[in-house]
Amino acid sequence: MILELGILAQNAIYASMASLGYSFLLVLTAFIWGSGFVAQVEGNAFGPFAFSCIRCFIAAGFLALIFKLLDALGKSPRRPRNRKETKLLWKAGFFCGLALCTAMNLQQLGMYLGTSAGKSGFLTSCYIILVPVVSLFLGKRISLKTWICVAITTVGLYLLCIKDGFSLEVSDGISLLCALVFSIHILVIDKFVNYVDPIRVSSIQFLTIGVLTAPLMIFFDLKFPAMDFSTVIEAFANPRAVAGLLFAALCSSGIAYTLQIVAQDKVKPTVASLTMSLEAVFAVFAGWAVLGEQLSVREICGCAIMMIAIVIAQIKR
Repeated sequence: MILELGILAQNAIYASMASLGYSFLLVLTAFIWGSGFVAQVEGNAFGPFAFSCIRCFIAAGFLALIFKLLDALGKSPRRPRNRKETKLLWKAGFFCGLALCTAMNLQQLGMYLGTSAGKSGFLTSCYIILVPVVSLFLGKRISLKTWICVAITTVGLYLLCIKDGFSLEVSDGISLLCALVFSIHILVIDKFVNYVDPIRVSSIQFLTIGVLTAPLMIFFDLKFPAMDFSTVIEAFANPRAVAGLLFAALCSSGIAYTLQIVAQDKVKPTVASLTMSLEAVFAVFAGWAVLGEQLSVREICGCAIMMIAIVIAQIKR
């Protein structure tokens, strides 16, 4: 009896450590996204849709090289073995890409039309409220503790991001709509993540986004049929814009979104969304560390409140 209890305790400890490991991947994801917020602003030099399109084609190619390398090393345990599994892989990649394409372009468009970085961060992070709400419509139960953590995190986000009062403009409405689509993206990942290779799915996801965004780039940024490439050419001549593009493509897209898919294999969607909302905290600290921006008492309180709520959400009953 004592031996059996010891084995159960050991298994519980291993499971808890594994869960914390996957949660750490989501924290790392939030860190990359938060650090890359400046890169996204710099990328507006390309035009909103050109930035998203080029970024995603680079990310898709980067991830394709990675899974080909892993295949050669025999390190792809979920590599599709038959036509049915290949079809499921492409289905997962397409629907993840469709949701993320809509969300990314709405976010970039909202910022391009005038939503400030802080307000954009707050409105986009409202997916922490929308994920559990949408989950309820899908028949999933959300614990009272999780709802409380969502409410506390929302308060922290408001203190962190909103500094000069709050009002909604058209561009802000676009950013809020973006949050709804991000919540759908999280739930789509949850549906497929247990059955497919995350790196392949992520590569197909970004290939889908690149293809879907290309017509928008051609008609709006390049002004079809005039096909004015001057803005894109000037952006490629700007080292800051190119650096922003590469960071967004390789780190924010290629690495961070793949880590999200890997981690969601073991973390519930609502808890995952709470953890990833740390993106706003890391964005503020990146501005402080890199750009020399000052942290106000209000922002520090917002960060502390969010951290407490997210830690509570990770504690098992």
